[in-house]
Amino acid sequence: MTKEIVTFKGFNKELKCRDFQFEIGKTFHHDGKVGACGSGFHACECPFDVFSYYSPADSRFAETISFGITDRKEDGDTKIASASITIKAELTLPQFIQRGIEWIWSKIDKSLEQQIMCGNCSAATNTGNRSAATNTGNCSAATNTGNRSAATNTGNRSAATNTGNRSAATNTGDWSAATNTGNRSAATNTGNRSAATNTGNRSAATNTGDWSAATNTGDWSAATNTGDWSAATNTGNRSAATNTGNRSAATNTGDWSAATNTGDWSAATNTGDWSAAEVSGSQSVAAAFGIEGKARASEGGAIVLCYRDEDGELIHIRASKVGENGIMPNTWYQLNEDGEFVECE
Repeated sequence: MTKEIVTFKGFNKELKCRDFQFEIGKTFHHDGKVGACGSGFHACECPFDVFSYYSPADSRFAETISFGITDRKEDGDTKIASASITIKAELTLPQFIQRGIEWIWSKIDKSLEQQIMCGNCSAATNTGNRSAATNTGNCSAATNTGNRSAATNTGNRSAATNTGNRSAATNTGDWSAATNTGNRSAATNTGNRSAATNTGNRSAATNTGDWSAATNTGDWSAATNTGDWSAATNTGNRSAATNTGNRSAATNTGDWSAATNTGDWSAATNTGDWSAAEVSGSQSVAAAFGIEGKARASEGGAIVLCYRDEDGELIHIRASKVGENGIMPNTWYQLNEDGEFVECE
């Protein structure tokens, strides 16, 4: 029987890759030569490597099974090409990130390189690659400076930090901070009053608790908050900042970005070009200030748009509540050269 390899794959919004239409739960076969980055079906063993090819901002992700003839590039990432692939299940971005964390943990060196502290006010530090630093008590710090490392805290008032690539820093307690400065990293907090920060490219910072902040300054990054009073901020291009709780702020300053809020009293703001700002809660504002920016809001919300010429010079700026000036709820709008609101897709 052909060896099956658990892999992960990215797609566009239509579940297409290289114009090939995929379907969840189906198996696909390729006839002919199989070559990495050339022919066959491509997927990655490490979920975070997928971010190199598909942005978290505007892509869909799935767990897949690659089998049959396979090929991979030497000295490359975990991307492989296969003759056959099964699209096992679609994953949400948080689920995809969790798979990435689990993958990193599975590759951890099970030697004395690991340092585990289970008491309070402890510190575990690794400076090598493929290391794990873990704290289960309060007031702890776990730090990795090498690649493919994992630093985890399950107690309160903890800090988990990675400065290498393909690393994961995770906190499940309150008042915690998880920070990655390398590429393809994930910093995740599930407790309240936490901060998850990525400064590298293709990173994801996620908070599910209240009073949290998730920040990405690199490209192709995603910062997500599902709790109240949270802030998700991206300053790089092709990024997505999303809040599903109330009184939250999602902000993008790069191009081709999306800022989305589904809670009340929220603000979604884009200052880059070709960006979209969307709010679905009451008393919320969606603002887009770049070239060809667009915004939409639900009943009880408002939009702010501007029109810029091809040089980026500000020509018009206009705001309106939903229900006024012809603004309909849940409808995308842009501002035209005459300073008038026009519907768009």
